[in-house]
Amino acid sequence: MNTGIYIATSEPNSGKSIIVLGLVRTLLGKTATVGYFRPIIDNFEEGDIDNHISTVISHFDLNISFEDCYGFTRSQVVEKFNIGKKGEVFDTIIEKYKKVTERFDIVVVEGTDFSEDGSIMEFDVNVLMAKNLGIPAIIVANSKKKNISDTVGKLKLAYDTFKSKEVEVIAVVANKVAKKNKKAITDKLDGIMPNTTEKIVIPSIKSLRSPTLKEITAYLEGEVLFGEQFLNNQADNYGVGAMQLHNYLTHLKNNSLVITPGDRSDIILGALQASKSVNYPKISGIILTGGIIPEDSILKLIEGVKLTVPIISVNKGTFDVTNSVGNIQSAIYAENTQKITTSIAIFEKYVNTDRLAEKLIEFESKVVTPRMFQYNLLKRAQQQKKRIVLPEGYDERVLRAASRLLASGVVEVVLLGDPIKIKSKTNKLSIPLDLDRIQIIDPLTSELAKEYAITFYELRKHKGVNMDMAKDVMADVSYFGTMMIYKGHAHGMVSGAVNTTQHTIRPALQFIKTKPTASVVSSVFFMCLEDRVSVFGDCAINPNPNAEQLAEIAIASADTANSFGIVPKIAMLSYSSGSSGKGADVDKVREATHIVKEKRPDLKIEGPIQYDAAVDVNVGRSKLPDSEVAGQASVLIFPDLNTGNNTYKAVQRETGALAIGPMLQGLNKPVNDLSRGCTVDDIYNTVIITAIQAQEIE
Repeated sequence: MNTGIYIATSEPNSGKSIIVLGLVRTLLGKTATVGYFRPIIDNFEEGDIDNHISTVISHFDLNISFEDCYGFTRSQVVEKFNIGKKGEVFDTIIEKYKKVTERFDIVVVEGTDFSEDGSIMEFDVNVLMAKNLGIPAIIVANSKKKNISDTVGKLKLAYDTFKSKEVEVIAVVANKVAKKNKKAITDKLDGIMPNTTEKIVIPSIKSLRSPTLKEITAYLEGEVLFGEQFLNNQADNYGVGAMQLHNYLTHLKNNSLVITPGDRSDIILGALQASKSVNYPKISGIILTGGIIPEDSILKLIEGVKLTVPIISVNKGTFDVTNSVGNIQSAIYAENTQKITTSIAIFEKYVNTDRLAEKLIEFESKVVTPRMFQYNLLKRAQQQKKRIVLPEGYDERVLRAASRLLASGVVEVVLLGDPIKIKSKTNKLSIPLDLDRIQIIDPLTSELAKEYAITFYELRKHKGVNMDMAKDVMADVSYFGTMMIYKGHAHGMVSGAVNTTQHTIRPALQFIKTKPTASVVSSVFFMCLEDRVSVFGDCAINPNPNAEQLAEIAIASADTANSFGIVPKIAMLSYSSGSSGKGADVDKVREATHIVKEKRPDLKIEGPIQYDAAVDVNVGRSKLPDSEVAGQASVLIFPDLNTGNNTYKAVQRETGALAIGPMLQGLNKPVNDLSRGCTVDDIYNTVIITAIQAQEIE
C-alpha cells in the first residue's frame, strides 16, 4: 500500500487546509491509522506550535507529537542551503518522514505555505520533496481573482512540472472558484488533464474566507475588553458605526463586525441590544477605534449584560481599521471547530472521496531517487547487522569509513592489520574511531592463521600448493579476509582501495567460487544521478564478454536491481538502435538480447539501443516508439569493459553523480572491489551494499 500523499501548491493562500482536513477525515474511514507530516514549517517562537500541525493533530486526536510532525523550520532550511548542506535537509526529512510511516498506515504530507519571499525556489523544493519521499501529489491552485484561463493554465503548468520529475499527480484542485466559472473550469480541466488524474473544482465559500475575531484582534494588535470566550466568532460582514443609531441599525447584516470609535456609546449599546433582538441580525463583535475606552458608567453597564460577542479596543483610527479588516487572510486553527467542520463538509461535497481514496491507497511508486535509495540501503543493512572485513586497515580512507560505519550502527567492522599501527594512525590523523568497539586482526599473529593455512592447503593442494605456500598466502590480507568469509567468521569483504581488482578477486575465485547458476563474475555500479538511480553493468570485470556472457550479465544485473528496489528495464547498449546497425559488435548485442528474451521472458529488455535513446524519453520515443524500455531504462548493460568503465567515470565526474560500487555478481558470498581512487563515501556505501548482499544470500 502507498505510504503517503503530498499536498502541494504554487502560491500562498491556496486553501489547501480544506484538502488536508478532508483527506485526513476520508482516510481515517478507509485505513486503521493516519499520520501527518510537514517537511518545512514557518518559524515559530519558543513555546508556540505550528498552526497547521496543531489543528490536524488536535482535531483528529492523532497519536503523534509536534516534534515528530515536521522536518525543519524555514530559517533552518535557508541556513542549511546557504552553507551548501542542501542534501542534509533532504536526508533528514526523508528519515523523519520514514519514522512516521513506520507508525501509521498512510501519512498526509502538507507542503510549504509560500508565506515569505522566494516562492519560485519554494515550488521546486516541494516538487523535489514529493519525489524524494516517493509519494504522489495533489496540487491545489488559488483561483481567487483569476480568470478561467489563468486558473487552468497555472494548474497545468504545476502538473507538468511535477510529472517532469516523475512525481505522479493523483488530483488537481481549483479552489476558491467563482461559482459562475465552476463548470467552465471543470470542462477545461477535463479536456487537458488525463483521466487518471482527479479534477476537483471547489467554489469560493464565504464562511471560510471570513476572519474570526481572534484573527482580527491579533492583526490589529487589539486589547480584549469583554467576551474573550467568543473570539472564535466569524465576521462575515463588517461596517462602520458613524451615523445616528437609528440609521445604523438598518445597515446591520448577519454576523457583522461593528467598527466604531470608542466614545460612541450609543452605537455600542445599540449594537449589543440589536444582536439580542429577534428583529435584527446577530453581530459577531465590536471593534472600538482610536484607543478610546468607554466611560466607566458605560463599562459598568456592559459588565452587567450577558454578552455573546467580544469587544476589542484598538489604537488605530476607524478608517485604517476598516481597511485592515478587509485585508486579513483568514486561516483555519485548532480552536475554530466551525471552520474545520465546514472545510470537511465542503471537501466531501465536491470530491469523490471513495474514488480518490482508492487511487491513493493503491498507488505504487516506481521511482527511486538517489536519496531514497541511500536511505533504504542504510535501513536494510541496520535490520540485520553483518560482519564485514576491510583488509586494508592502514589506509586513511578505510579508517574514516570504518568510523562512519561504526557511528551509523550499520555493520560490524573487522579491520586487518597490526592493532598498534592502526591505533597510531587513527591518533595521528585524529580519526574518531573507537577501537574498543571494533575487531582488529593481524594475519601475521592471529590464532586463526594456522587454521586458515590448513584449510587453504586442503582446498588448493590439487593445484600444487603445499603447507609452506599456504602459510605464506594466508599472510596476505586479501587471502586472509576472503578465508574469513569462507569459514563463516565474516559475512563479506570490501577491498581495492590499495590493492588491484585482480588481487581482490583472485582469492574469491579460488575458493569461494561462483554460484552454480553463474558462469562469469560480473559487476554493477549503482549510479545515483540527480533524479534517479540507474544500474550500470559490467564496468569493472569482463573486458570483452561474448553474447552468452553479456546475456548473463544483463540477467544478473536485472536481478540485482530488483533486489535493491529498482524496477529493471534493461537497455543493451550499442552504437545503433533497433535494426539499423550492422557489424560484429552490434550483432553481439542483438544476439545477447535474444538470449535474455528466451531465458527470461519476464524481463523488459531492449537492444541494441543507444544510450540517449535508452534514457531520454523524447529520443527514445522517436527512435523506438513502440518500446517499453526506450527512454526509461533503469539497467544499462555496456557491450565491453572499455565502454562501460569510461562511461561510468565520465558520468560520475561530469554530472557529480555518486557511483556506489562496483558490486560483484555471481559469487557464492559477497566480495566487493573498490577503485584505488575511491573516496570515503565510496567505501562506506560499498560496505553497506555488501552487508545487504550477505542478508540476501542467507
